[in-house]
Amino acid sequence: MLHPTRDQIDLVDVMAAIGHPVRVAIVRKLAASEEEEFCGSILPDVPKSTLTAHWRVLRESGVICQRPEGRKLFIRLRRADLDDRFPGLLDLIVYEGSRAPSE
Repeated sequence: MLHPTRDQIDLVDVMAAIGHPVRVAIVRKLAASEEEEFCGSILPDVPKSTLTAHWRVLRESGVICQRPEGRKLFIRLRRADLDDRFPGLLDLIVYEGSRAPSE
């Protein structure tokens, strides 16, 4: 599995990765839990084949880190790395998702 180093995380790649509604939902769910999650529990209503492509984009952009354990794949948000590279970006993404449409 390819995970970029902290210094290799690029803002353009991160923004492209979170520009898709499913991927931003994944980021918000991981940010809310602040824990490592089993990939099948994050968005259980989305087909596994669809999520596989989204995991790859998020992983290769440096947004998430994946860890296999047996037949399961665990995912965590790379919050510390992203906060170091782009302070406030994740907070903005999470905040925007929690706002009511009329705000």
